[in-house]
Amino acid sequence: MVNLTINGQPVTAPEGTTILKAAQGAGIHIPHLCYLEGFNEIGACRVCCVEVEGERAMVPACINTVAEGMRIHTNSPRARATRRVNVELILSQHDCKCATCVRSGNCRLQTLANDLGILTIPYEQDLPSEKGRLWTTTFPLYRDYTKCIKCMRCLQICDKMQTLSVWDLAGTGSRTHIDVSHNRVIKESDCSLCGQCITHCPVGALRERDDTQRFFAALADPDIVTVVQIAPAVRSAWGEGVGLPGNLATVNRLAAVLRRLGADYVLDTSFGADLTILEEAAELLRRLKGGELARWPMFTSCCPGWVRFLKSQYPEFTAQLSTAKSPHQMLGALVKNYFAAQKGLDPARIRTVSIMPCLAKKAESELPTMRTGQGPDVDLVLTTREIDRMIRADQLDPAALPESDFDSPMDAFSGAGVIFGATGGVMEAALRTAHFLVTGQNPDPEAFRAVRGQEGRREFTFSLGDTSLRCAVVSGLGNARRLLESLKAGRARFDFVEVMACPGGCAGGGGQPISREDQELAAARGSTLYALDGARSLRFSHENIQARQLYRDYLGSPGSELAEQLLHTDHFGWDMPGTGGSI
Repeated sequence: MVNLTINGQPVTAPEGTTILKAAQGAGIHIPHLCYLEGFNEIGACRVCCVEVEGERAMVPACINTVAEGMRIHTNSPRARATRRVNVELILSQHDCKCATCVRSGNCRLQTLANDLGILTIPYEQDLPSEKGRLWTTTFPLYRDYTKCIKCMRCLQICDKMQTLSVWDLAGTGSRTHIDVSHNRVIKESDCSLCGQCITHCPVGALRERDDTQRFFAALADPDIVTVVQIAPAVRSAWGEGVGLPGNLATVNRLAAVLRRLGADYVLDTSFGADLTILEEAAELLRRLKGGELARWPMFTSCCPGWVRFLKSQYPEFTAQLSTAKSPHQMLGALVKNYFAAQKGLDPARIRTVSIMPCLAKKAESELPTMRTGQGPDVDLVLTTREIDRMIRADQLDPAALPESDFDSPMDAFSGAGVIFGATGGVMEAALRTAHFLVTGQNPDPEAFRAVRGQEGRREFTFSLGDTSLRCAVVSGLGNARRLLESLKAGRARFDFVEVMACPGGCAGGGGQPISREDQELAAARGSTLYALDGARSLRFSHENIQARQLYRDYLGSPGSELAEQLLHTDHFGWDMPGTGGSI
């Protein structure tokens, strides 16, 4: 242990501890901007500089460790002046039009400047040229070069966490900046659209493509029927962006909000998740019986970020993806076919809108393989952040609205459908139903605790009758890459693998509300979903009465010709940009 003082306060910290962590442990806050524990510990912004007695230069607290007898001052006149100058210099290269920034009110740089009382910038503004600002307006990920503060977080998250290296350094000297790697345009990169660069950007340099005005336009058109669905993971996070506590931020209250905004019908994507499980479980057993999994496993396909990653990085595994569409695409297809017929609606007038925790869903809904004869399964995808912005734009008070039921005949859902939003949830839900299909009996829903957790890779074996099913759950594309390399090298063998692009699954998705304090909230949100599952009386997808009725009256059975037409997709029907395909 090392003994030192910070601001005159005696502090003891383990050897090797950074000054920043030692101060945090003593309840002393040192402002910082670029620092992100475990990923970006490079001292790029110099906002965390402190004064250390005996040291000539100011010392970045995030990269320097404590030493015996060290005397540190975080708020001395010199430290205050240094911090202020560094923030002013950053502001001189940052577009400070906060009123038109999506992160206004939730921006670390804005907060720092306000806390320091910076009212004017004493340095000449030096923003990138208009040419440097050019960026496609159609890609789901949007970047504003003039807001980038070169903190390197996006680069480190993409490289270290997701192992994609979409971002890279360009230029030299004072003109060094972050750009898309290999001088490519973003649409031609290997970007999976996981959105983790957005949720870890401290300012508004990165955001999702904003589609809120398209939704407002649809709501205002009397000739359009809007059918909105809410993803499982959204229910555990949407309240964060509007200041609503968890006990009030229920999915039924969000349904009430959507109706107040003007939505004609509101559905829960968890119903689509139940259908995904019925189709996917049947497909797994069919492939297992047919010997198709002798070499490589079947992979889940409900995460479009993962599908984009696999098709760009490991196309040889494409055939191993489940052909089941993701839940919101299944539900969208049914809305324009089954639901429209049940309600007497003209499918041509329907616009299906999905509220998702994800950026990649925007691209998924635009794929040529995600449509039926009635048009695209889903016409518009909004992130959780976007729907929160719409709530604020209309000055709605969700707490004052009574909860609202979903619309029938697709309003029932199981707890298995709800846990789709947490890492391991798809695997657990599928195994619950696969066990029933093999044995004719329901397993104990709590028999799958080995599936749960936040570790990036979890492996286990599950008994399905006389068969031992080798399973793995992976979240985060870096972990997915390591698993795929193990499979290719023959170091690992599995029958069934769930992969989610975002660490922690959809609960930690790139479209979820962004924490003000760099908190990773996927685990807490996932726990909420498991609690909702545990509280439901219906916990098995195959026991969803409305889903069973849908098959009995319309689809026939899982894997039927109509089910294949509406609920399944062809992963070979499109390619990632730059690989010879059309998307």
